[in-house]
Amino acid sequence: MPSILIVDDLISIHEMLEAVISPTGYKTAFATDGEKGLAKYKTEKFDLVLADIDMKPMDGITLLKQLKLYDSTAVIIIMTAYASTESAIQALKFGAFDYLQKPFKVDELMQALRRGMEFKRTVAEREAISTSSSAKAGDFEARIVGSSAKTKRLITQLKKLATAHTPILISGELGSGHEIAAELLHTAGTPADSPLVRIDCRLSSMESLRAGLLGQNGSGGTWVQEAKGGTLFLLHLQSLLKEAQAELVSVLRNNAHNFRLVCATEEDLEKLSEQGQFNEELFYRVAVLPVQLPALRDRLEDIPLLVKDIAAKTSNPHFDARQVEFTDDALATLAAYRWPGNLAEFRQMVSQIITTTETRVVTSAQLPLRVHDLKDWPTLAEYLAGQEKQYLARVLHACQGDKARAALALDIEADRLD
Repeated sequence: MPSILIVDDLISIHEMLEAVISPTGYKTAFATDGEKGLAKYKTEKFDLVLADIDMKPMDGITLLKQLKLYDSTAVIIIMTAYASTESAIQALKFGAFDYLQKPFKVDELMQALRRGMEFKRTVAEREAISTSSSAKAGDFEARIVGSSAKTKRLITQLKKLATAHTPILISGELGSGHEIAAELLHTAGTPADSPLVRIDCRLSSMESLRAGLLGQNGSGGTWVQEAKGGTLFLLHLQSLLKEAQAELVSVLRNNAHNFRLVCATEEDLEKLSEQGQFNEELFYRVAVLPVQLPALRDRLEDIPLLVKDIAAKTSNPHFDARQVEFTDDALATLAAYRWPGNLAEFRQMVSQIITTTETRVVTSAQLPLRVHDLKDWPTLAEYLAGQEKQYLARVLHACQGDKARAALALDIEADRLD
């Protein structure tokens, strides 16, 4: 029998909730404050916690934090006063599954409990999916190429999140690999042949969003139904029409248990929400587990391996593309460029060079002109930030290898910043 722990300092609330919930087949237990509720959860473990936000000595938010520290899979619904929307959103920020605003109707309560229980079951099913197979484990290293510290950390993080059913927000500059990360999370964390439904928020009109994503009254559209049992991937979330953002909150409340939600953005959604440019509640519903993708300029050590990987996947009419080599000066030139388009720009450029080159050895002179034009001159701040080798290499490259000019440039730059 599914079990619910109800934490509220009013006995009258206990009696009312027991009268409503017990006849529906749920086992209930009660605690009169956060401390007692936490102790009870640790000794008995419950499928769901329903807690009031305004309690003493431990309030609902503190209880929420403590429960999540003890059990990251705990499903917690917060009850809050009708006017305390800000507190409810704060609860979402710290991992609440949902919130109910008092006074709530019986059907609202039962729907929230049902969604919470279904989410709990889905989480258990996802945890049963093994990611230990060599094929799945190898997918991460095969698709995220590199040996830099930041790349290794990213791979480790994605592997840990592979079976999490909690919403994941992938942030990073345009072209840094949002789709690759989402696809890896999907294939490693969902059953074979489960659907991956991609929605590009930049290209979707309100009409298409209504039909595919939002539906009517928070029910969700055809895309939401197609994603059931799989992953719903919202790409370029920062571009979602503002009028659609509030409605998406209702869709997620009603359907969170049906699919895994992965979102991707190139902008700082938290800052946008603070500025009133993005729905705050939506932000906290999608950003439960954040993943930050490093820009290519922040993992330049990976460039030689990326070149080899691209060569292995590219064809050349004259010879085996895998035999193509980039000279040290060519690699240094690639490392000196800022790569505003990140991996997408890098892969497009390098694959084009490998496809069209008539020589097996590619020198710096064969690289496109834009790579040689360093509009973003390196600053001393990069040196002070612990990127000495990268900084000095870029200065030397900009000075065409002339060490005397490079030394003079360093003196001028230091004087300018002083």
